[in-house]
Amino acid sequence: MHRASPGAAAPVLDVLDADGNRPPGCRIRAWRPPVPEISEVFHAQIVDYAYPPHAHDTWTVLILDAGALRYALDNRHCAVSGTDYVAVLPPGVVHDGRPAADVPGFRKRNLYLDPAFLPASLIGSAVDHTVLRDGPLRRALAGLHQVLAADEDPLDAEARLALVRQRLTDRLAAAPSPSARPEPQAARALRALLDEHTVEAVSLAAAARLLDRSVPHLVRSFGQAFGISPHAYIIGRRIEAARKLLLAGISPAEVAITVGFCDQAHLTRHFRRHTATTPARYSRTDATGSSRLPTP
Repeated sequence: MHRASPGAAAPVLDVLDADGNRPPGCRIRAWRPPVPEISEVFHAQIVDYAYPPHAHDTWTVLILDAGALRYALDNRHCAVSGTDYVAVLPPGVVHDGRPAADVPGFRKRNLYLDPAFLPASLIGSAVDHTVLRDGPLRRALAGLHQVLAADEDPLDAEARLALVRQRLTDRLAAAPSPSARPEPQAARALRALLDEHTVEAVSLAAAARLLDRSVPHLVRSFGQAFGISPHAYIIGRRIEAARKLLLAGISPAEVAITVGFCDQAHLTRHFRRHTATTPARYSRTDATGSSRLPTP
């Protein structure tokens, strides 16, 4: 991270208002995933364009994949470049944004998170430390974006988001308290709850309320106890159920919905990872394991 001096010359850009046409070099993708506390996911390539001063009513967490970005936040002049940095912009604080002076543009991925995602007491710290050099946090955010873009199960995104929240809280808090140690009893309780809701998975937020624990604590405890994430555990349970139904002669499309996948394609993607074959081929094997597929 580096801070641009207040008097540094800005690149000459076309600043477009909300009703203007988007420049031809800009590409935007935005959507709202079915994940609690994520108001919007925003992926963009920005070329020769500057955002006018504005404010969001959400927390904004931003990572760059290419180029360099500079912005003013509450009269602080900041810049982001490289893949070890994360920019955090708190709700209600005016900021702008533009490519850095020596580059034509940048490619970014934003998360817009509900105002209560982080405590309001951290807003001041986020203004003072708006750009964090934190490789693990940046990689965690990149992984979360990949899951969101692939439209995977919300449970996986929810778990990843909980760990991102904990990391951000620890970085922004003036005196972060040590995280609670993993708790085997909580891990076992979460596993029992997941076993009861294999088809329609219980959200981690609901599990945390039922078990009177925080989501990050449950995720850490589960991983420590079983060496797997809650999402991966649910997928494994669904695959086991799918195998039995496929060998009973039920079609892959019906099996997918029965065990909790969105559709056959979703089942196939995970089934291949677990068994090195597709549900359709698996269902055409006999009890001895030899294929009943016709010989080519």
